[in-house]
Amino acid sequence: MHLLNACSPGRAPGMSEARLSPAPLWAEDRAREMDPQRSRAGRPPSGGRVCPEPAGVPGCHSPSAAVLPADFRSLLPLCLSRKFLKSLIRKQPQELLLVIGTGVSAAVAPGIRALCSWRSCIEAVIEAAEQLEVLHPGDVAEFRRKVVKDRDLLVVAHDLIRKMSPRTGDTKPSFFQDCLMEVFDSLEQHIQNPLVLQSILSLMDRGTLVLTTNYDNLLEIFGQQQGKPMESLDLKDKTKVLQWARGHIKYGVLHIHGLYTDPCGMVLDPSGYKDVTQDPEVMGVLQDLYRTKSFLFLGCGETLRDQIFQALFLYSVPNKGELEHYMLALKDDEEHFFKHQADMLLHGIKVVSYGDCFDSFPGYVQDLASQICRQRSPGRPGCAACRAPGASQ
Repeated sequence: MHLLNACSPGRAPGMSEARLSPAPLWAEDRAREMDPQRSRAGRPPSGGRVCPEPAGVPGCHSPSAAVLPADFRSLLPLCLSRKFLKSLIRKQPQELLLVIGTGVSAAVAPGIRALCSWRSCIEAVIEAAEQLEVLHPGDVAEFRRKVVKDRDLLVVAHDLIRKMSPRTGDTKPSFFQDCLMEVFDSLEQHIQNPLVLQSILSLMDRGTLVLTTNYDNLLEIFGQQQGKPMESLDLKDKTKVLQWARGHIKYGVLHIHGLYTDPCGMVLDPSGYKDVTQDPEVMGVLQDLYRTKSFLFLGCGETLRDQIFQALFLYSVPNKGELEHYMLALKDDEEHFFKHQADMLLHGIKVVSYGDCFDSFPGYVQDLASQICRQRSPGRPGCAACRAPGASQ
């Protein structure tokens, strides 16, 4: 079924059009299937707003839309065509590097609050520490205050890790791993909407590299379920990082903050990666990626403020404004969106709206991946895997 949303971005000059296949996403039960938490609360867990209802036209989550006259429904897909930047959809998949943020996890597993944002993740870890009684009540209260007031959540998370680790500064043994395992227990059972993951795998099939700032391994879990030889990587393994960057680990996912199953590989500030940042071979390969690939940020809010991402890709890459990267973003506030768009151009990043409600995100990513996979490399057929689920083969 192809995802359809009445909150598709409007038309803009210089963009290419892709038609949506008709799909019955009018009914309320489909909206609840997409995100059970919004069934009565009216807001997605990510903080994105609910799709508005134009005057006289039932919105995308309105039960009354299910009984629209057939002639009106037949015209609806024509009005909801999506637009994509031609400079993006004309990229070959192997020219792209996907940067996956918390928005992807929130869309895939909305039932796990810790996946919705960095703040939610830290709050969930603090709650787990309190329940497991591995953090003093006074420290619990202090960290909860910091999560609310402090702007730099990475610093808060790093302090939290140190508080639950040996005073020697070692990362093992640490109660932090136990808290993360409590928070991310049975991830595979919480995959409710794998549309974004399927789209990402389709691009990986064609040579797209993937890195993530997330602790979770939802993509690897889903990929293994589809028979893909997925591999989770972190920056502590130089050999693997070099192989991945050179395209030799096709289904490798680089976790630049590490993975929740391996606390020894988890680092939240650049000082923990001295072996990486001071290695000219590794840094040269990683920075070449930022110069030669087009990074596509999916579900990323403030990745450019991430100290580790900055250390790996931004600090020593000159003339960033001459590069061409892309970021999908929610346009629920026009003033904020267009200011963000202008600011990111200074870093060589084109910010593109996927819509003004979070439910538009999975369908937009699917259509975008499908458009990109249609670009044929010399001697290679189009990517059948990018077709929408249920589409004719």
